[in-house]
Amino acid sequence: MVTVNELEGLNLNNYKPLREIVFNHLREAIIGGVLKPGQRLMEIQLAEKLGVSRTPVREAIRKLELEGLVVMVARKGAYVADVSLNDVINIFEVRMALEGLASYLATQRMSERELMLLQAKHSEFESCFYKKDVDLKLQKDIEFHDIIYKATRNSRLINMLDNLREQVGRYRKTYMNSYDLAHKVGVEHERILNAIVNRDCEKAREYAQQHIESLKNNIIKQSKNTIGE
Repeated sequence: MVTVNELEGLNLNNYKPLREIVFNHLREAIIGGVLKPGQRLMEIQLAEKLGVSRTPVREAIRKLELEGLVVMVARKGAYVADVSLNDVINIFEVRMALEGLASYLATQRMSERELMLLQAKHSEFESCFYKKDVDLKLQKDIEFHDIIYKATRNSRLINMLDNLREQVGRYRKTYMNSYDLAHKVGVEHERILNAIVNRDCEKAREYAQQHIESLKNNIIKQSKNTIGE
């Protein structure tokens, strides 16, 4: 039986609401693979492990359900969502369209300061190629895309993209662990960056969509032996 014994305690040394701390902690545990697909999430057990009451745990589980990371089963409770190969394809099809739109809008609206930040973040990502710190690579990749998202000035689009990215986050870690694939991501980032620098909206859209399609194809290839049909 899978338990939550590997789940770490909470860091309460910040000013965020407790429900938000619990939610972020559980989300990271799911994406990082500490809480496995199909694992049951029992409020009492989680509350005891995290040292909190059941209320913030219950609220966190409900929010995770809205993000697609948790599923509720009638008369059985909450479980970590399992993502099928078809789910991955569907998620990436939507994300391709939205990433293209985000890059198109960002090219129009990005300030010079944001452009400098994007260039710096690209350089930071490239500096990670030879490092074995997969979490650092993932973080720099997220930060690169987040600059583009924020430059759209469209909060609804940002929320949708964040949600879609989280749903397949657990599979990106294996992807980014490969030097060749991480290097490929860097090359694709550079194409998007250059299109934005040149204020070429259509090229930015095209390269962003190609980037997500490449990510989809490689994750599916790597995951065929581990994701259920």
